[in-house]
Amino acid sequence: MPFPETHPALQRALDARGYAEPTPVQKAVLDVAADGRDLLVSAQTGSGKTVAFGLAMADTLLGGAERFGPAGAPLAVIIAPTRELAMQVQRELAWLYGPAGARIVSCIGGMDARREARALEIGAHIVVGTPGRLCDHQSRGRLVLSDLRVVVLDEADEMLDLGFREELEQLLDAMPDTRRTLLFSATIAKEIAALARRYQRDALRIDTLSGARQHADITYRAVLTDAREIIPAVVNILRFTDSKTAMVFCATRELVRHMQGALLERGFSSVALSGELGQNERTRAIESLRTGQARVCVATDVAARGIDIPALGLVIHASLPTDSATLLHRSGRTGRAGRKGVCALVVPVSMRRRAERLLATAKLSAEWIAVPTADAIRAQDAERLLNDPILTESAAPGDEDLVARMVEGRSAEQLASALLQAYRAHLPDPEDIRPLRVEAPRAPREGDYARRTERPAREEHAMQGAGAWFSMSVGRQDKADPKWLVPLICRLGGVRKTDIGAIRIADDHTLFEISASSAERFGACVAATDSDEVRITPAGAPAGGPRGRAAPGERGRGAPRKPGGKGGFSQGPGGARAGRAPARTSPSSRKRAPARG
Repeated sequence: MPFPETHPALQRALDARGYAEPTPVQKAVLDVAADGRDLLVSAQTGSGKTVAFGLAMADTLLGGAERFGPAGAPLAVIIAPTRELAMQVQRELAWLYGPAGARIVSCIGGMDARREARALEIGAHIVVGTPGRLCDHQSRGRLVLSDLRVVVLDEADEMLDLGFREELEQLLDAMPDTRRTLLFSATIAKEIAALARRYQRDALRIDTLSGARQHADITYRAVLTDAREIIPAVVNILRFTDSKTAMVFCATRELVRHMQGALLERGFSSVALSGELGQNERTRAIESLRTGQARVCVATDVAARGIDIPALGLVIHASLPTDSATLLHRSGRTGRAGRKGVCALVVPVSMRRRAERLLATAKLSAEWIAVPTADAIRAQDAERLLNDPILTESAAPGDEDLVARMVEGRSAEQLASALLQAYRAHLPDPEDIRPLRVEAPRAPREGDYARRTERPAREEHAMQGAGAWFSMSVGRQDKADPKWLVPLICRLGGVRKTDIGAIRIADDHTLFEISASSAERFGACVAATDSDEVRITPAGAPAGGPRGRAAPGERGRGAPRKPGGKGGFSQGPGGARAGRAPARTSPSSRKRAPARG
């Protein structure tokens, strides 16, 4: 099906590339309601955004003409946050606008600025660049914006996150008021909305994410492993999945170097990608992945945006992402434009809870598995070999004589053995790893408060069986935090951390559980405690009622004042320190806060 209302020159380019049907974002920008208007578009990575804004600005740039006229001052400027994304945009627009005779110039940090200046002096129809380099050319008078008709801000949220607000404002303020402004962003946060209100006129809001499942073409797997076996786990995941191209993300440059060295040592053709590399080195690394010279790219988060490698079928998080946005940006390198992909999170046992929270925040579900064993990998290799089309293909023309000579005097077993050895010769050996037992994630218990104690699993499960519940007269509005509540409970009640069960913090009180074996002693200790501290009383087990609602009389005399007030909890250097209780005063003074353990 041809693209709706597409400029004829661009339609020829789409036909030549085999584009048969538009993606949702491409269809939306070509709708008659978007014609000639500013656009505020939210769409996920890999959704065809580059082609979308290329199609959206075609009529504004070309009008009724089939081809561009002589190049002069640019008619369109596309601003991208990273070098890799800018180069990708330039490549996409080059084939899309090729039949229209467009001259496209890139202005990218890390490249030769003098060569870019000469290209701008010759003239360009479309300029693609990063904010800093575009600002530099504009300040020096090399980038003339007087004839500009369209500006595109690609990945606007990332540009603001990287601190390019001043550069964006400088460029946008220098552009004609009559231009069209197309703003594309993965999310429309408050900062993006403010930018749109200032620089767009009557923008049409297009949201292609509503009602769509996040990364629907990506299969997520959480691979549980020992913290000392991260590299062997990555090796076995690469071998088991056997993607034509894969990307492994690490948290730091040092980890990237270490991981890539380990993979090279084991026989994987790999390249590294991190911020310390020059632009030429980064370009060569990405090109080697596209051409198939390298199979694995080990990278920091600098590569999480702007890289589109069609054959990339596997993303491995060797280091857990710091937040859900990083998880989505990394994972979005695969499963693009309708292609399927696999995302594997390598999760050390001690970090399982963190990984579960990360997936929940990103609204993703993952299959929890153990690291594939060497036997499972060899069985997978055997299946791949048996299903390889090479076993059913006829001999190539001219090879018939050689095939006859190979068969002569050799048994089928000998030929099969030779084929198997040749097949295995180029495969890295799998690692021998002791598989861990993987249990399904624990479902949250009914009535849990949003802010639960985040202690290590060994402490959380140390208390066996049901205990007795108590209420403490401090809550969220008093900056209650398990980090100092637990030591305080231990000191006031004469118990150990292992005697404390769940802690549930409400707005004006906190409920906590004490083991049955220690509850009587705990109650006697707190009854004898000076009321200048906090008030602790027996309480019933939480029934999952409205969050933050206290039982009648739970907050009574002796409750500490709010932080920041005189005698309240001090969070700063002058506050109570761990392991030291505040000095006591007379019972009537009530000016000291409870110690935080």
